[in-house]
Amino acid sequence: MKLYAISDLHISTNTNKPMDVFGGNWEGYLDKIFADWNQKVKDEDVVLIGGDISWAMSIDDAKEDLKLLSRLKGKKILTKGNHDYWWSGIGKVREILPENTFALQNDCVKIDNYIICGSRCWAVPGSPDFDKRDEKIYLREVERLKLSFNSVNKIREDGDKVIALVHYPPFNVKRENSLFTEIFEKNKVDAVVYGHLHGKSVRSDKLVQKNGIKYYLTSCDQVENKLQEIIP
Repeated sequence: MKLYAISDLHISTNTNKPMDVFGGNWEGYLDKIFADWNQKVKDEDVVLIGGDISWAMSIDDAKEDLKLLSRLKGKKILTKGNHDYWWSGIGKVREILPENTFALQNDCVKIDNYIICGSRCWAVPGSPDFDKRDEKIYLREVERLKLSFNSVNKIREDGDKVIALVHYPPFNVKRENSLFTEIFEKNKVDAVVYGHLHGKSVRSDKLVQKNGIKYYLTSCDQVENKLQEIIP
């Protein structure tokens, strides 16, 4: 079994929000992602999708977007992004998920000896325009991430690898520590997968190793619309 990751698919089957208005990297990007997916992934593999999955505004409209994922190989594990407005409650989300697709919200999933946990997270101190409103959401997301690891530690066994799947980068551009990175280190996470960052102005490496943890940036336009293999 192999682990792959991609994020920020922004699928819009029932929503007229084409991504190519943001530049050439977005022209035909889903076709490129799906072609690479079908070439790499086998049925026993797992693909992590780090948020901003669909532009749908309602759970019903999101069904068609999720059907696109259901046709692809492998097990899929999703976490919520800031643009996943259709994700109104985890119970409703799980009711419409296709087979072999799992949604994370303050909890975890174990497949073989891999435990995948996660939450949306948020901007961290030191990020541009971080204000009091951001601080309030940031601290709330910290508590939600702690809930995820409460679930992890109930099922974790010797030899398990733990991967955190989040949407926002857990550190600022200076890669300074945050409450998120402290939680990852405290819980001995092996790897973190994140997305959210887009555009030519992004200054971040696809792989950062910080205090013994691998951090993978998987925003599709930053990884040339190709799935990234995650090696904890």
